[in-house]
Amino acid sequence: MRAAFVTTLAELAERDPRVVFLTADLGYMVVEPLVERIPGRFFNVGVAEQNMVGVATGLAEAGYIPFCYSIVPFAALRPYEFIRNGPVLHRLPVRIVGVGGGFDYGHDGPSHYGLEDLGVLRIQPDIAVIAPADYEQARTALRRTWDHPGPVYYRLGKDEKTIIPGLDGRFALGRAHLVRDGHDVLLVATGGVTCEAIAAADQLEGRGVSAGVMVAASVSPAPVDDLANVLRRFPVVLTVEAHYSVGGLGSLVSEVVADRGLGCRVVRCGVRTALGDRCGSQRHMHRIHGLSSEQLVEAALHTLHEQQPQLART
Repeated sequence: MRAAFVTTLAELAERDPRVVFLTADLGYMVVEPLVERIPGRFFNVGVAEQNMVGVATGLAEAGYIPFCYSIVPFAALRPYEFIRNGPVLHRLPVRIVGVGGGFDYGHDGPSHYGLEDLGVLRIQPDIAVIAPADYEQARTALRRTWDHPGPVYYRLGKDEKTIIPGLDGRFALGRAHLVRDGHDVLLVATGGVTCEAIAAADQLEGRGVSAGVMVAASVSPAPVDDLANVLRRFPVVLTVEAHYSVGGLGSLVSEVVADRGLGCRVVRCGVRTALGDRCGSQRHMHRIHGLSSEQLVEAALHTLHEQQPQLART
């Protein structure tokens, strides 16, 4: 997603001189197309993410549209107070770009994992929180929101190849997209781990279970109506996110179910245990935390067995 995002941003920046890009000493081999097109509006602030957001707040106050780029925990967590007190409280168009959601930086270890960002940022009012499922949706999301009047957080994965079938790059703030219909179980996913949800749905279909998949890239504003309209049709719903199971998509979907009085059973598939000193590839970490497609299938079948024993035996 990073390359598609940067290339699209470069095109926008060429047309609008208000666009400014700041990086906290990373992005090499990715951001060069942007540097070449807007060299006078590119700033490397060094390993100083809090200062980067402070500078961006001042630039936004002066009429610019600054984009702040770093790895997810350094973009969203280290400068969190600065995001709150700057662009959020003053409703300024600062864009925080967090790269490597979930376990994308697998072998770099827990300090580089992005597992809290959606939860801590979506509780702040009037900040758009966006987690595209593939690079086509990332491109559309940027084109739809680059000049949004308030702050925006983009959570980008590192996968530059995977396409989610049926999504076709669609994105709109406050909307979710049903990319595959069904009637037995619904998988609601956000971010790059959506590909595991798609694979799980394929496997469930092979076992006689009708599985739908919904992509919720707009975490805030929340796609409440879209979610409620689809959730009410399914007895079992699995939320799938490379994020802690508390605070993120699973919590959001549970809130919708509670607020609308829906009768579906929600199973939150996310990270539930402390990371400790474990690290490894993204695939390895997904298996450890129950996010592989095979584990999602087992979670769905187990829950269906509890809800509808006759269906789960087929």
